[in-house]
Amino acid sequence: METLKETLYNLPKPPARTRTKPMQVICVGLPRSATESLAVALRKLGLTPYHGWDISFEENAGYIEGWAKLARAKWNGKPDGEFRVSRGEFDALLGHCDAVVDTAASFFPAELMEAYPEAKVILNTRKDMNAWHRSAIKTLVEEVPDRWFLWVMRLFCADLFWLWELYVTHGYPGLFRGGSVRTGIVKNGKWVYREYCAMIRGLVPPERLLEWSVEDGWEPLCEFLQKDVPSEPFPKTNDPAKFAGNVERVLKPRYMRAFRNLVLTVSSTAVLTTAIVLGVREGGVPWQAMASIRGRLGWFV
Repeated sequence: METLKETLYNLPKPPARTRTKPMQVICVGLPRSATESLAVALRKLGLTPYHGWDISFEENAGYIEGWAKLARAKWNGKPDGEFRVSRGEFDALLGHCDAVVDTAASFFPAELMEAYPEAKVILNTRKDMNAWHRSAIKTLVEEVPDRWFLWVMRLFCADLFWLWELYVTHGYPGLFRGGSVRTGIVKNGKWVYREYCAMIRGLVPPERLLEWSVEDGWEPLCEFLQKDVPSEPFPKTNDPAKFAGNVERVLKPRYMRAFRNLVLTVSSTAVLTTAIVLGVREGGVPWQAMASIRGRLGWFV
């Protein structure tokens, strides 16, 4: 199956990005834990964060494929039973970014911390577990995996295919220990959240770790990062309505390409089928019938 995927959806390898400054902070909180608000705040403090949406909005889908293959290697298993990611591999995807938030950080927290041992770690959490769970179901389950149309269209667009592989096939089911995104988040979400936070606390020395919620605001964040406290209110972004809008911005242009490819596939299949039928009827071979097909389907050819 993986060989077939590679054959159908393999993209040219994108140019490796280059790190121009050291990694400063890895924000390992799970999605829907004020990750976008935190990313905006870090940007206001002078950092360059790589947020989960940055993966989704990559113009070169080869980077999406790169993240998806890392997720597949982690949760689909490798023959030697091992999984590690080098600093160079992360740098090739992250480039100049000196902070990581959301998808990459929560999918690969231990690997990132091993690759960048000098970086500080922020465990961004939600104080209300039930509120987080409702938000995760609303956005991470109902906005993407439950869309049957997206499930079909991903077969006709490499960008959509690798996004689906990253989030729906491997990422969220692996992170939340479920056979599907819905099973993982709905049935396992809360206990996985608690266990995940406990794992982070066990991996990071206390002097390098900040546990933070959006209600805490600027002060503990700025003290931890040794930054001046801005005078403006702490940003609060990405409510469920905005999340849905971002999903549409990600999907719309890719839906259009997928629909175009679907039409071309159906048309090509029709042409091939017609060629085979006419070739058999005329006692020849399919390609001998193509001249007459071109005359009948001149609008397509």
